[in-house]
Amino acid sequence: MATKYEERYAHSPRDYVSYDTERLREEFLVPKLFEADTVHLTYTHVDRMIVGGIMPVEETVLLETVDALRSEYFLERRELGLINIGGPGVVEVDGTRYDVDSKEAIYIGRGSREVKVSSNDKSAPAKFYLNSTPAHRECPTRKVGQNDAKVLEMGAGETCNQRVIRQLLVKEVVESCQLQMGMTELAPGSVWNTMPCHTHSRRMEAYMYFNVPEGQAVCHFMGPPQQTRTIWMANEQAVISPTWSLHSGVGTSNYTFIWGMAGENLDYTDMDFVQPNELR
Repeated sequence: MATKYEERYAHSPRDYVSYDTERLREEFLVPKLFEADTVHLTYTHVDRMIVGGIMPVEETVLLETVDALRSEYFLERRELGLINIGGPGVVEVDGTRYDVDSKEAIYIGRGSREVKVSSNDKSAPAKFYLNSTPAHRECPTRKVGQNDAKVLEMGAGETCNQRVIRQLLVKEVVESCQLQMGMTELAPGSVWNTMPCHTHSRRMEAYMYFNVPEGQAVCHFMGPPQQTRTIWMANEQAVISPTWSLHSGVGTSNYTFIWGMAGENLDYTDMDFVQPNELR
């Protein structure tokens, strides 16, 4: 078992406009999340969210703290959301077992000392995508199945954005300090994940794209509405969206993505919309 950790700094939108393709990808793209029996963690100074992934195959994997956190254990001052995008798996929190199937989630509150994950079948391993944020209080650990989610059906085939949004870790479903997570599945023939797009200077966001068919890709749009840039993304990659940036994407096929947010409030509808004809 291994832990791989890296740190990303925050950016000014005035500096961002000078970045070339390579620099954009270096600063905002998280290219690798899943590796056998390895914990991948990327710490961004944008609201101090950690984006990562764990794929247990041959062994049970412990989520350990890292020196940079200066904490006795990983969740000493943090909360955590895990969403499984692989085969059936198990999350054990301080000795309590939770069976977490594909597209199910678990929220783990601050103060949980030991978090371990494993797969039911190493030939179809679980893949736990994670977001973690600082927490000022303890909230109860809770598993959230697909049937527990708040479901929204949005968009239309005519505008290529027919989609189902499953709000898994939101205040109407589970109590948290600032972390919110959910999953959006696009219908066949639909490729735009969020249009009209939006910003929200009260919160940052991270996207993780998956179920992208082999040979296909997603073009992620970011930046201030009048200074947009693109990052081409492959299957099971994540991207960091600062508070000043819109976050939208279009694929060469339909796909699914996980969104995670952290910041000032838990109001999912707190968005400043930008119409397509206003973008530059």
